Amino acid sequence: MNPPPTAAEIGVIGGSGLYALLDNATEVEVTTPYGAPSDKITVAEVSGRRVAFLPRHGRDHRFPPHKIPYRANLWALRSLGVRQILAPCAVGGLRPDLGPGTFVVPDQLIDRTTGRTQTYYDTGAVHVSFADPYCPTGRATVLNSAAQVNAVDGGTMVVVEGPRFSTRAESRWFTAIGGTIVNMTGHPEAVLARELALCYTAIALVTDLDAGVEGDHGVTQEEVFKVFAENTTRLRDVLLQAVTELPAERTCPCRNALDGIKLPFDLP
Repeated sequence: MNPPPTAAEIGVIGGSGLYALLDNATEVEVTTPYGAPSDKITVAEVSGRRVAFLPRHGRDHRFPPHKIPYRANLWALRSLGVRQILAPCAVGGLRPDLGPGTFVVPDQLIDRTTGRTQTYYDTGAVHVSFADPYCPTGRATVLNSAAQVNAVDGGTMVVVEGPRFSTRAESRWFTAIGGTIVNMTGHPEAVLARELALCYTAIALVTDLDAGVEGDHGVTQEEVFKVFAENTTRLRDVLLQAVTELPAERTCPCRNALDGIKLPFDLP
């Protein structure tokens, strides 16, 4: 039996530049206990895999980082059948060697956000393991797919509240505490995926060197958008290759993240 046209196994949370590659796509409007997701979800078949695309900020970029409906986004994807998520994002480099156009596949995260709801579990004792925030299988797959762009293997993503960029002092401090790249959307996205026992892999595109790295140039929104647009095709190629290479059967620890834990509600 063929799956319904709204079903998907892989989710991509990213920008609207990906939609141009989708043939025979179906738009799905999903409701969740946490409100509506950022936008309608586009479901299509890519190289034999059912993929759901969700624009993180909405197609018109109406949601700033601190207002993105993260809980609704992850819940909506899981309700469509998604169990593996690829999450491309723009980041600032915290080292001089990580200049604009560099791809990084991080393996660690530092949360410096301040006002975001970062759990589904407001009642009961539900404590998920988050020592390794990204799926090991997803990371290995993306690194293989990103070999042609020489992606950096590993690094710590520092996630800040935004929407402002960092001061020079903050930027230098992030580097001093072990940060590799800095971003505004990687958390709570990653932990919410873990709380739903989803595989989550970030694919970071460096759009600028952060303010305190070198020189006297501060980060501007214009340059971030410009570099991201210039690299959309490269990012799209990496994503679509990764989609074809992700294993159909999950054997990673992510799928067992909730084993032995009594949940206060049923998952979709």
